[in-house]
Amino acid sequence: MTLNRRTLLGTAAAGALPLVTPMRAPRAQAGNTIRIGVLTDLSSLYTDLAGQGSVLAARMAVEDFNPGAKGFNVDIVSADHQNKADVGSTTARTWYDRDGVDAIVDVPNSGVALAVNQITREKNKVMLVSAGATTALTGASCTPNTIHWTYDTFSQAAGTGRAMVAAGGDSWFFITADYAFGHALEADTEKFVTASGGRVLGKVRTPFPGTTDFSSFLLQAQSSRAKVIGLANAGGDFINCVKQAGEFGITRRGQKLAGLLVFITDVHGLGLQTAQGLTLTDAFYWDRNDGSRAFSEKFHPRNRGIRPTMAHAGVYASTLHYLKAVEAVGAEKAKADGAAVVAKMKELRTADPLFGEGEIRPDGRKLHPMFLYEVKAPNESRGPWDYYKLIREIPIADAWRPLAEGGCSLVRT
Repeated sequence: MTLNRRTLLGTAAAGALPLVTPMRAPRAQAGNTIRIGVLTDLSSLYTDLAGQGSVLAARMAVEDFNPGAKGFNVDIVSADHQNKADVGSTTARTWYDRDGVDAIVDVPNSGVALAVNQITREKNKVMLVSAGATTALTGASCTPNTIHWTYDTFSQAAGTGRAMVAAGGDSWFFITADYAFGHALEADTEKFVTASGGRVLGKVRTPFPGTTDFSSFLLQAQSSRAKVIGLANAGGDFINCVKQAGEFGITRRGQKLAGLLVFITDVHGLGLQTAQGLTLTDAFYWDRNDGSRAFSEKFHPRNRGIRPTMAHAGVYASTLHYLKAVEAVGAEKAKADGAAVVAKMKELRTADPLFGEGEIRPDGRKLHPMFLYEVKAPNESRGPWDYYKLIREIPIADAWRPLAEGGCSLVRT
């Protein structure tokens, strides 16, 4: 691995680990280098679902695209935003102003994503959000410089929330991470619950980050006697909630837990004995088809044995599509005009082995089916990471918020 001074400065901006892989075309000039920054969580709640796996996914997209054969270079840099909007904003400005970064990818944590979204527009660069969830990115905060790739709070609510209500879960209590992502996920799910004739009996907001003891919140949910406890959180918070609910015997007394954003790394952390029976919505499962399995076989040996999450898949696919657009407009123009690259990404049909063929809407929403899964019981699993059984595919028309309802200024009415 080759590290140069400029790359180290860009990575160090947020106190991140120096995870950098320059990919160079032998005859290309330095001015013909596209630099991609993976802004992620390398040290906290979301590190397994995104983190170093997202850095690897971006690197693999570059390897598979082979920019050297197309006449330009690609550098990958990375930084830890520490789940703090100010750290993410400072890193983005440093990358854009000093370190020549042309596109930022991944960005778990909706608060960070919304902050970087505006800076990206101001600097006319590109942001490809894979792990951030808020629908504001394709709604009131949409910009011509951002694409929201993998999932959002609407798709998760439309899948898991709708399924739980249909199964008889018509009364809910929400335990919600107290920041943009949790608020949006709770609100979108509540709409599906009430529209289906259900009721919300209560809700509680948990400080984020920093909450590890959810006992008082779970006891409130238990005392509400709601049929469903909606967990509007993710990563380590979700894992802690499920484990502590098990210790209180909440599910044994008949209440059900609804994981509104669950990753395969969460299921792995819980173990099938604890996680069995959970209903979840996912955009990607490593064992769904030949393309996903082939990607996983290349990915997990390089990621501490961890199978790819949908966030990792989104980083790979969005980076690959971005590079196709860079090739189409030319590297020089791509560096000068991020909005032009995003416009080209919307113009080109998407095609990759993980999500198949698709398209990007005018508001920046990437369209593909979502999938409703149930976590297997231990005796149903055939081996390591064999965790999901498919309930049904959620078609595009049902998975995503209608274009006209988002309030995006880019959408012509």
